[in-house]
This record gives sequence, structure tokens and C-alpha cells, in this order.
Amino acid sequence: MAVRSTSDNVTNMTNKREVKAKKETKSGRANRTDRSKQTPKRNARRRASVTLITGGTGFLGAHLVRLLAEAGERRLRVLSTTAPAWLDDLSVETVRGSITDPATVARAVRGVGAIYHLAGTVSRDPEDAHRLYRTHVEGTRLLCEAAREAGAHTLVLASTSGTIAVTQDGAEIPDETYPPPLDIISRWPYYASKYYQERVALERFSGDGRRLVILNPSLLLGPGDERLSSTKFILDFLAGRIMTMPSGGLSFVDARDAARTFISALERGKHGDRYLLGAANWTFRDFFGRLERLTKKAAPRFSLPAKITLAGAHALHALYRHWKLAPPVEPAALEMAEYFWYVDSTKAERELGFAPRDPAETLHDTVVYVREHFLGEAVLR
Repeated sequence: MAVRSTSDNVTNMTNKREVKAKKETKSGRANRTDRSKQTPKRNARRRASVTLITGGTGFLGAHLVRLLAEAGERRLRVLSTTAPAWLDDLSVETVRGSITDPATVARAVRGVGAIYHLAGTVSRDPEDAHRLYRTHVEGTRLLCEAAREAGAHTLVLASTSGTIAVTQDGAEIPDETYPPPLDIISRWPYYASKYYQERVALERFSGDGRRLVILNPSLLLGPGDERLSSTKFILDFLAGRIMTMPSGGLSFVDARDAARTFISALERGKHGDRYLLGAANWTFRDFFGRLERLTKKAAPRFSLPAKITLAGAHALHALYRHWKLAPPVEPAALEMAEYFWYVDSTKAERELGFAPRDPAETLHDTVVYVREHFLGEAVLR
């Protein structure tokens, strides 16, 4: 048997090392080439990802946009029918138009990764039923379909606690597992349309890694409600227009706290889940009593049977409509005030970190804002 010399063995080992080194060098160049090809694509996708806020100039939306801007979000886009100057001050891109217009929505979702869907209409007038359905249901269907086509991955929907938490008994405090009280909310087009809005979103924005999170805030209070979308009854109280004490109860949450929880929901909310948001559950007697102590304005002193109150409200409403005037009281609002709108926010506290401020602070700030902006009073008296 032939025996190789030591020099031959060394030469062979050297040749093997050189071949291996060449392979590794070639492989390294290939890997670097692959990474150089992939990185710009990932960066391009990151640069192209925009966060869209529909209804970003409303009460809740304005608080949300400002919080996102303060947190350093630079790729913000607002879909709204108006474009106030403060959006330009924050360098927020604006798409003007309606949530029900296909061309506008298609333009709004282009390059979008995440969406906060807050666009909506608040009305208690039964004659607005068609408009409410078109905005909340058809508009949401249009947005979800366009968002899917554009490749958006997350949608946080602003619904209302009124799709779940409405009862005739104040001893009940519903959570997210409570069955929808369709026999009650079907009487009021606003809440019925919001219920079907949730259904449409769940059907149209799912699968392929998409995530839909539904937030159900109770009555929004706090400063900044320029359109009096949910704080009008505070103005009515200050103006002495509330004549009788309702027998029901309400829940409310500060719009600033709700906005913070929407941001948390984008990161932490579970697909297909809903989260109730409420800071306090009070009877109307307790609520107006606190307002009386805060504002030094007298709260209603007596209650009437609901049937008598509603009959009078309908008569007054018809009279004002006949003379083409804005009615001072809405019959539907009085009817709603006979129910209890309490909520259990434990799930949002546990999963989203929802931590509402002291309700007394919210009431104070609401009153100050309404007095300054609608009654011309500069200080809280």
C-alpha cells in the first residue's frame, strides 16, 4: 500500500481549505446580494405604510389625531368632509370627502397599513334613519372592501356601548358577553345602524392576517366637542332646558381617555373582539346632582311618568317642526333616558390598559369648555 508523504497531505489540506473558503466567499456575496435586494423592499413597504383616521376632525377623532401626532407618528392621513387649519399645523395629510363615496375612499386607503374608523353621524331623529344607515353600514362596507384591496392589515372601529349595554334594570351592568338588546335598540335608528355596522365590519374585514378590533365607548364627555355631538345636553342643563328628572342612568367616558385606548387597541386588541369603555355608571339623579353642585345651576326637582313626558315632548316637537324651528327637546332622547346605559369596562382595563381619569375632572372640563365656547363665559362659576 502506497503511503503519501507529509508534504502531499499538507498540500491536499491546503487545497481543500481554499475550495471551502471560495465557496463561503461566494455564498457570503450571494447572501449579501440577497439582503441588498430585500432590504429596500422592506423599507419601501415601511415608508409606504400610512395610518388613516376616518372622521379625524370629530370630537373623538381630533383627540386621537393630536395624540398620534404628539407620539411622533408622521405618516398620518385624515378622511373628513372638512379640513381645519390645525391639521396642516400638525402636518397631517387630508383627504376631503365622504365615507360613502367610492372614489374618495379608494384614494384615502392607498398605501394604508392601519385604519381608525371613526367617521359617523350622530342623530336621534327617526327621519335620519336612511342617512344613518348609509353612513354607518354602507360606508363601513365600502371602507372594508377598499381596505382589503389596498392591503391594510388592521382596522379599529369606533362603535358605541349602545349596541350592547342598554337595560331596563339598573341592577344589571353588562359586559362584552351580554346579548345585544335588539328589542330595545331597534327603536332608535342611530343604535340600530351602529349594530349593523359592527356586523358588516366583522364580515368584510377578516382573514389573510387582517385584524378588526371594535371599541364601544359610552357617552363621550370632556373638552373639544365643537359640534355638540354628545355634550349638547350639558348645554341644555346650563341653559335650564331640562325640566324633569329622567328615571334611568348613564355611563360616560372622557374622550381623551377613549382616544388613548384606541391607540392601545391598535397594538393590543384581539381580532373580532369588542371592548366597552366607561368611567362611571350613575343615575341621572346622581349625574344632575353633581352638575348642580359644580355649576350652581338648579337640577330638575321632579319626575313625571314616562308616558306623560314623552307625549308632551312629541307634541312640542311637532309644533316646532310645523313652524320650521329647531325643537328644544328630542322625544327620542327623553325615551332613552328612561333606560340604563351602564357598562363593565373590566376587559378593556385588563387587555388594553384602559385607565379613565376621575369622572369629576371630566365633568369639570366639559362644563368649562361648553361655557367658554357656547355661552361666552370665560370662567367656571
